[in-house]
Amino acid sequence: MNRKKIIHVVICGGLLWVGASRVMADADDSSAADEKVVTEVSVQTGKITSATLHGYVQGYGTVEPAPATTDQPAAGAQLSAPSAGVVTKVDVLEGQHVEKGDVLVELNSGTTTAENAAQEVKRQKALYAQQNTSLKNLEDAEMQLALLQVTAPLSGSVARVNVKPGQAVDLSTVVAEVMDLDRLAVSAEIPAGEANDLKPGSPLEVLTDPPVTAELLFVSPNVDKDNDTVLVRALLPAGSGLRPGQFVSLRIVTAVHTNCLATPSESVVTDENGQSVIALVTGDQAAQMPVQTDLRENGLVEVSAPELKAGDTVVTVGAYGLPEKTKIRVENSSGDGSSPTHPPDAK
Repeated sequence: MNRKKIIHVVICGGLLWVGASRVMADADDSSAADEKVVTEVSVQTGKITSATLHGYVQGYGTVEPAPATTDQPAAGAQLSAPSAGVVTKVDVLEGQHVEKGDVLVELNSGTTTAENAAQEVKRQKALYAQQNTSLKNLEDAEMQLALLQVTAPLSGSVARVNVKPGQAVDLSTVVAEVMDLDRLAVSAEIPAGEANDLKPGSPLEVLTDPPVTAELLFVSPNVDKDNDTVLVRALLPAGSGLRPGQFVSLRIVTAVHTNCLATPSESVVTDENGQSVIALVTGDQAAQMPVQTDLRENGLVEVSAPELKAGDTVVTVGAYGLPEKTKIRVENSSGDGSSPTHPPDAK
């Protein structure tokens, strides 16, 4: 090999070594740059607060006249004809207020009329006052009149009149209905599996606008085998604005937790192990924390965990799928009015 060829080989080898060195250096620089890249996740945050939360059983019920109690008769009554006969007079209109004992409907029997029976009672009273008739004669006259008059058994409103003059009736004919609209109740059938915590005195809320509050009066000890439910009933306050027959949604308070730690419901997620976790924010990082959950109400969830306290910041939007510990960028913090972790980019 001559001298020119040797020099050419040396130069080419040197160039190849320099090129390879530069490629390796570029690769090392790229790896170093990759190692410096830190994933930053955009999230929104909220605050852990101290709150009072309630547990509820929810259901649907029907408004109806209040049932009889030891102090008062039932608040509604369907009135049947006291005897067979023909209606001669209807003394009331539907919606009219009546007092207990007022005459609603008058009848004729096959032997006399209500008008004649009333006159006989008046005559017997006068004779009895003069001691010219017996008490039995007076009572018989009053009994005869009672068989020809339908009277109100309670004070209230005439909810329905089912007859008109000239109509024949018998003992099975319901001629009118009277209700005391200031004494109403709501009854509901609650699934047996949800009724264990229900007891008389439990607060109940009818979810109308505005809501109507009451207390459970009655919780049946029996389960309806046809639909596996338990009957409950609550008396409604006077002037509730509800009407008999109205179908309403309701909820019954089963638990009250005061001064408990509560977090926005969207901040609680389930990890791959099925554990409830929140992402607790410290500085510009968020780290997962396992929590125990309990009551839920109005977008809040009761949570508990060691060292967790009111005022702690948690990830709300973006909490699902967030790594166990990661750098975050807070955008439009929800509900707490705090500023983003990093200032927005200048435009």
